[in-house]
Amino acid sequence: MVPEMGHFALALALALALVQSVLPLIGVAKKNLLWMGSTRATSVGQLLFVALAFASLMWSFVVSDFTVLNVAENSHSLKPLLFKVAGTWGSHEGSLLLWVLILAVFGASVSLFGSNIPEAVMARTLSVQAWISVGFLSFLLLTSNPFERVFPPPSDGRDLNPLLQDVGLAMHPPLLYFGYVGFSIVFSFAVAALLEGRIDAAWARWVRPWTLAAWMSLTAGIALGSWWAYYELGWGGWWFWDPVENVSFMPWLLGTALLHSAIVTEKRDAFKSWTILLAILTFSLSLLGTFIVRSGLLTSVHAFAVDPERGLYILMLLGISICGSLALYAWRAPMMEGGGLFKPISRESGLMLNNLILAAATGSVLVGTLYPLFLEAVTGEKVSVGPPFFNITFVPIMLPLVFIMGIGPFLSWKRSDFKGVLQRLKFVAVLTVLATLAAWYFISGGPVLGYVSIFFSVWLFLATVREWALRIRLFELPMATALRRAKGLPRAAHGMTLAHVGLSIAMFGFIGSSIWKSEEIAFVEPGSVVSIAGFEVTFNGVERVRGPNYFAERGSLSVKKDGKLVTTLFPERRNYPVAQSSTTESAIRSTLAGDLYASISEPSSKKARESGQWTLRILYEPLVNLIWVGSLILFLGGGVSLSDRRLRVGAPRPAVKDAQAVPAE
Repeated sequence: MVPEMGHFALALALALALVQSVLPLIGVAKKNLLWMGSTRATSVGQLLFVALAFASLMWSFVVSDFTVLNVAENSHSLKPLLFKVAGTWGSHEGSLLLWVLILAVFGASVSLFGSNIPEAVMARTLSVQAWISVGFLSFLLLTSNPFERVFPPPSDGRDLNPLLQDVGLAMHPPLLYFGYVGFSIVFSFAVAALLEGRIDAAWARWVRPWTLAAWMSLTAGIALGSWWAYYELGWGGWWFWDPVENVSFMPWLLGTALLHSAIVTEKRDAFKSWTILLAILTFSLSLLGTFIVRSGLLTSVHAFAVDPERGLYILMLLGISICGSLALYAWRAPMMEGGGLFKPISRESGLMLNNLILAAATGSVLVGTLYPLFLEAVTGEKVSVGPPFFNITFVPIMLPLVFIMGIGPFLSWKRSDFKGVLQRLKFVAVLTVLATLAAWYFISGGPVLGYVSIFFSVWLFLATVREWALRIRLFELPMATALRRAKGLPRAAHGMTLAHVGLSIAMFGFIGSSIWKSEEIAFVEPGSVVSIAGFEVTFNGVERVRGPNYFAERGSLSVKKDGKLVTTLFPERRNYPVAQSSTTESAIRSTLAGDLYASISEPSSKKARESGQWTLRILYEPLVNLIWVGSLILFLGGGVSLSDRRLRVGAPRPAVKDAQAVPAE
């Protein structure tokens, strides 16, 4: 009965979405406030019904109702409760239901918390949001019913993909989807502005908090996904430029550009049409990622390879959304005024360069991701575009951006004194050069690009700290006065500082773990010793252990440094009998200086296994944990900015002069 209730709730949500997609627009045309205001009731109603459907599916997983096909194919009675819950969004149908739920959350949130948004803008925005909901709700009901029954029901389920049975990955999809789908409301605001034919500072301020919320969630989702890949997949890497990784990274890049562009629109009434275009393209990339992952074009641990009919349906939604919004943009954008003027040396110019570089970087990732698919579709030839291509194209594009990020906050709006900026950064430049020379002296070997990257990372960190110190006049005024000035700064300013510092710290992790990584692979038996990065690792043997729904062969490694025992590591190879699959569980000794990372794999031959030999892989990854420390600071920077009260109130309107005022004598 519960699955039928969930299915019926989805049908009711679709009915409300259809009403919401039409009635408010008619209300705007007829200036009928009641019809315009109906979006509040319909958007909250959608959320309640979709939440009921999602709760119904989750309940079916929790109680192991194997009469539901989705549960039977993606769960098992022996699976831990956490992963039963995670199974709700671990399938194609469940993940799409989560997608629709987040769509409804954003729509209802705008209606409930957007009290500063005019009725007409609210009506247009939530109508566009309802169009998107209609597309995905109809997709669920017509092609991907998550509540489909199976008779006779199996005695037990097939189990969830073992690679997905992990705490990190249990939270990865919801965060990622919240970011993906969060950009839908920004897209809706953009289309609403095009329908109205007007965009101003108030519009930019309405958009910024929703963009920040989506960007923060996408940041957290990507970071959590890279952390999961690092410790779970057993190869010691945190990013492989996998196409499914790329489709989440591209909206993040353009979303970052959108955040900065919206600031210019709000502060200087410039970049109007460009901000609208970025809003459209960012969500379009989210839809493109949905199509790639669910159309069967890719085979990946993250992907859902499904039948072509589903892919065709999503392609149709993709075409309508992207082509329709871009056609509307081409028609209406030229009518928007350009806004404030600015000089080549100004904060506006710095942010323009920021946007152009981020757009170029997104383009390089898009080409590398789609080229193999396009070539195979046209010629049938299969090619692989991997890390070498992206490292050659993406990294050189992004390094100048890091340099500009250090200078940008020192620039003034409209016009800036470049000599004055250089004067304030002179000390930072000297320290950056000294730090890079010190790194070159203490770290032997490595490519020149590694030291160049260190230069830019140190530059961004020191320039950001210097700019914050100048704002509060640290060391110029008494400490108590400086702290009062810091407290008086807008939270968005503190958020920018944290975000830039977080990126610089993460870059140290990217550089150290990529360029100065050490690796040893050896065939070992009890008593074998492997040396790496000053550590001596002794293989003690393997024991067989049992988990809730798996069997594991657990290795034991004694780690010594300078003759002293540092730690004992226990890497595993797990076998899931129901899913007939195996996973590698790495063992890691983590410090800020670096990780000692160990994994074991099946012996090379039956004879080797009988003699107790295993393949042992050990890596030392310098500074790798700074990736996630920096990502956390980046996320916190977004949160601090989001808490800025100015984003919760309307943008200030210019004072209107009284035409009949008597001039002062």
